[in-house]
Amino acid sequence: MSMQTFRRKYPAGVNGAAPVSFRFNGRRYSGFAGDTLASALLANGVHMIARSFKYHRPRGILGSGSDDPAALVQVGADPARTVPNVRATELEIYDGLEAFSQNCWPSLAFDVGSVNDAFGRFLPAGFYYKTFMGPPGNWMMFEGLIRRAAGLGKSPTAPDPDRYEHVNRHCDVLVIGAGPAGLTAARTAAASGARVILAEETPELGGRLLSIEPSSRRMDGQSIADWLQGVETGLTHLPDVTVLKRTCAFGYYGENWVALVESLQDHVPEHARRADLPRHRVWRVRAAQVVLATGAIERPLVFHGNDRPGIMLAGAVRTYLHRYGVLAGRTAVVFTNNDQAWMTAFDLHVAGAEVAAIVDTRAEPGPNVTAKAKSLGIEAFTSATIVETKGRRRLSHMSVMSLDENKQLTGGPRWLYADLLAVSGGWSPNVALFSQSRGRLQFDDALQAFRPERSWQAERSAGAADGVFDFAACFASGLQAGTEAAQAAGFATDTPQAPACSGDPTDGESGIEPAWDLPSAKPPARTRAFVDLQNDVTSKDLQLAVREGYVSVEHAKRYTTLGMGTDQGKTSSLNGFGVLAGALGKPIADVGVTTFRPPFKPVPFGAVAGQHVGDHFHPRRTTPMHTWHKNQGATFEVVGDWLRARTYPRAGESFEDAVQRECVAARTQTAVLDASTLGKIDIRGRDARTFLNRVYTNAWMKLAPGRCRYGLMLNEDGMVFDDGVTACISDDHFHLTTTTGGAAGVLSWMEDYLQTEWLDLDVFMTSVTEQWAVASICGPESWRVVGALLDDIDPNPDAFPFMSHRTGHIAGVPVRAFRISFTGELSYEINIPARYGLWLWQQIMDKGAPYGITPYGTEGMHLLRAETGFIIVGQDTDGTVTPYDLGMDWIVKSSADFIGRRSLTRSDTSRADRRHFVGVLTDDPAIVIAEGSHVIATAEEQDPRTPLIGHITSSYFSPTFERSIALGLIDAGRNRVGERVYVAQRDGEPIPARVTQPNFMQHFGRAT
Repeated sequence: MSMQTFRRKYPAGVNGAAPVSFRFNGRRYSGFAGDTLASALLANGVHMIARSFKYHRPRGILGSGSDDPAALVQVGADPARTVPNVRATELEIYDGLEAFSQNCWPSLAFDVGSVNDAFGRFLPAGFYYKTFMGPPGNWMMFEGLIRRAAGLGKSPTAPDPDRYEHVNRHCDVLVIGAGPAGLTAARTAAASGARVILAEETPELGGRLLSIEPSSRRMDGQSIADWLQGVETGLTHLPDVTVLKRTCAFGYYGENWVALVESLQDHVPEHARRADLPRHRVWRVRAAQVVLATGAIERPLVFHGNDRPGIMLAGAVRTYLHRYGVLAGRTAVVFTNNDQAWMTAFDLHVAGAEVAAIVDTRAEPGPNVTAKAKSLGIEAFTSATIVETKGRRRLSHMSVMSLDENKQLTGGPRWLYADLLAVSGGWSPNVALFSQSRGRLQFDDALQAFRPERSWQAERSAGAADGVFDFAACFASGLQAGTEAAQAAGFATDTPQAPACSGDPTDGESGIEPAWDLPSAKPPARTRAFVDLQNDVTSKDLQLAVREGYVSVEHAKRYTTLGMGTDQGKTSSLNGFGVLAGALGKPIADVGVTTFRPPFKPVPFGAVAGQHVGDHFHPRRTTPMHTWHKNQGATFEVVGDWLRARTYPRAGESFEDAVQRECVAARTQTAVLDASTLGKIDIRGRDARTFLNRVYTNAWMKLAPGRCRYGLMLNEDGMVFDDGVTACISDDHFHLTTTTGGAAGVLSWMEDYLQTEWLDLDVFMTSVTEQWAVASICGPESWRVVGALLDDIDPNPDAFPFMSHRTGHIAGVPVRAFRISFTGELSYEINIPARYGLWLWQQIMDKGAPYGITPYGTEGMHLLRAETGFIIVGQDTDGTVTPYDLGMDWIVKSSADFIGRRSLTRSDTSRADRRHFVGVLTDDPAIVIAEGSHVIATAEEQDPRTPLIGHITSSYFSPTFERSIALGLIDAGRNRVGERVYVAQRDGEPIPARVTQPNFMQHFGRAT
C-alpha cells in the first residue's frame, strides 16, 4: 500500500512539513517532519510492528501516545546509543532514523518464539511457579533459559556518549498537561503574576484539540490552530512562565515535589545534535500549587481476538487522522459502548474511508449520534458484540453477533470485512500522578472509571483528568483550577472568562455502559480475550487467579503480571479490575485499584543519572598537595568525599612492594603523610569544655592549653562511631579532629545536640577542614626535619612532649605543630593555612632529603597503625562495638555523664562473651588472611554447623616483623589470648592461627 493511499493533508498536523527518510527493519520508508514512527508507518500501510512478550503474538499500533502497550521498537544500531522499548507512538522520525522490531527472531514475520503461542493453553498465568518450583534442582535447571527468554529489547553494550543533566526549579503554579484545561489554567495563573511552569508530554500544545476535525470547533471566534498559536505565544513571552514541550511529569512526591523529564534531542538527526545541549534533562520542581491536567486514557474492549494488528483505539484513529493526516485503514468498523467513539466513524466517513458498520454493545446509544449515523448512511448494530476476528498479521474481517438483555449471545454471526477496527470501552481519567500524590480516588458510575475525590497535597485536577470531557466544561474547569491555584499561591486574580467554544454537540463522552469481558462464540478453552497486550494477560488468566485464591487486586496483578509492563497498565488496568470484579461478584469500587507508582512512564537511565556520572558521579575533594601526589605517580583511593594518595609506586615496583618500602622508611628513617583530609572542627565558647565532656567518653575539664587528648565518641546505644585528637588552644577554644569520612556526620551530630538538647550551652562550632593543610612527619629522624622547618619551636622530644601542640612559624608563615602519632613512631603534625599546603610539602621534601624522607600513603598508614594495635573506626568497628570491646576501658570516665554512658551498663553490653578486639597471627607467617574472613573455633570448616566466633577486620604483611599480622573481633577474645583458632577459607582448608594482644609492637618486644 503506498503512502499516498493513506496520507491525507490537513491545515494542522504535518501538512507542508519537510519529507523525512527513515528505515524500519532494514526497509526504507518516507514520512514528514512532525510524524511519529507510528503515524509514518500507518501512512505507509504498515500495521504489524512488534511481538508480544509471552506468546510472541503479532502486535500493531493500539494508541497514539504514551498509553500504547504494544508498539515497542528498538531504536538505532549503535551499541552505545541504541535504545530498547521505545514507543513507536512517541518516537518522532528524523532523517537517518533506524528502528527495529524487538522480541522476535529471526524476523518479525517469522518468529521462532511464536511457538509459545501454539502452546498457549499450557502456559497460563503463574505456570512457571508450578512447573519450575518442584523438586530440588528444577529451578536451577531452567533458570538460565527463563532469564534468557525474559526481557524486551537489547540494552546498549558500550558507554553512553550523550550528556544528561538535572536542574532544580521553584514555581508558584506547576501545570501538567497542555490540553484545553491545562492551557486555560496556565494562562489564568500567569495573568495573576505567578511564576508558572507548563509541562506538556508531546511536541505540541493542544492535547485533545489536535485530535478533532480542525473545522469542527471555534475558540473565541478563531480556528483551533490560530487559538493555540495565540495562547502559546502569549505564554512564552511572559518572563515568569516556562513552557516545556516533550516533557513528561513522571513522579509526584511529598511537599509538591514533582519530577519532569524533558527530551531535547531525541527528535534531531544524530549528526545535527548540539554538543552544548543534553539529550535529556530532569527538572526537579518544587511547586507551591500543582494543577493536574493530564487528560484521560481510552480503554480497549476485551473480546475474543482483540489483539490483532489493525485493531486500534477509536480516539487514536482520530488523532492519526487529524493531527497527522493519516487514514489508518481503507475500510473501518467501530466497536464501542459509548457515544464518543461514534465520532471516529463520522470523521473516517468524511475523510473518505468506508465505514462498514458501528457495533455498539448498548441497546440505546445516544439519539444525537444515532441520528447522525443514519444521515451519513452508516449501518449501526446495537445490542451487539464482536465475537471473533481474522487476519494474522493484519486484521481482515470479524464476526458480529447480537446480545440479549442479559448480555448473552443470540442469533447467528454476521461477518464484516475491514482492515481497521476502532474500539473504545470508554475513557478513564489519568489519575496516576494524582494517586502518586496520595490523593484518594472514587469510582464514578457515570464514567465507569475512577476519578479524583480528595487531594492530599496542594493540588487540583482539571479537565478530563477530573472526569470532565465536554470541551466547554474543560475550559471552565481549567479556568477554575488556574484561578484557585494562583490565589492559593498568594496572587490576586481578576475574574477571567473561559474561551468561547462552539462546535459539534455530539462530540462528548456520554451514555457509557460497562462491558468488561464480552462473550465469545468459541468454547471457553479456545477463547482468548486479551486484557494486557504487552504481557499477554487474558481474561481467563485473571479468572484463574481468583480461583487460585488471589482475590486481592494487588496479588492478582503480580500473579498474572497485569499492568507490569513498560506501559504500567495504562490501557489494561481498569479492564482487569472489571474482569476481577466479575469473577469475584463484587462492584469494581470494592475491588479497588493497584498502587500507582513512579515513574509514570519509563525514564532513561541516563536521565536518572544526569550529570552525576564519571568524575561527576560524586564530587571529589582534593588536598592542596594533590598535584604533587599525581606528579609522583601516586595511586589514589576514595575516602569519604576525598581522594587520598594510597601509595607511591616507583618504576617497576608493585603496589605491595611500594607499601613495604614506605613503611620501612617510616620505622627506620623519616616519612611524610598528607593528612589534610582529617576532619577539623573549631569549637569555641565558655561551655566548650562541658560540651566536650558530654560528647567524648573521657574527661576534658582539666585539659590545659597547649595539650591534646585522644577521645572516643559513642552513639546513644553505646557503640563507637568516631574518634580523634582534640587540642586545647585556650580555655574556651578547642581544635577537634575526626576521621576523614566521619567529619560531616560528626559535625551534624554535635550540632543536633546543641540545637535540640543542650540549648543552655554557650558553644559555637565551625568546620575548618578545608582551612588547614596537614603534613604528618614520622620516624626516628622526624624531629630533625621538623627542626629544620620551624623558625621558633624546638621539636626535640624532650622539649616538645607527646600529646602537646605549639604555635610557631615556617619562613614567617604561622603554623600549628602537634606532637601526636598514629603510627607508634615519633611523629609531628604540622597544620598550615591551606593556601600554603603545597609550599609546605615542597619545603618538607627539601628539608627532609638529607634524612631520606619518603612520602607514604593511606595503605602504609593503615599497616603502621595495625602494627601498634590502633583502631580505624569503620574498619575495626562496625556499629556494634563498645569501648570495652576494644579493650579501651581506660578511656571511659566513671565520674560524669556522656552520650551513650547508660547504654554501657546494659546487660548485653557488659557480657563477658562479647566480641573483643584482638590480634591474630597465622602459624604460617607468609599467609596474609583476607579481610572479612570468618574465624572459627575448630578446623571442621565444611560442617555448616561449625559456629563462627568472629571475623578479621584488618590484615597485612608487616615488614617490621617480616610476617603477616591481622586484627579482628573474636568472641571473648581477650580470654582467648594464646589459644588456637582457625580462619575459614572459601576454598581449601582453614588457616590455623593464634590469638594475641592487638599491639604487635609490644608482642614482639619493639619499643614505641
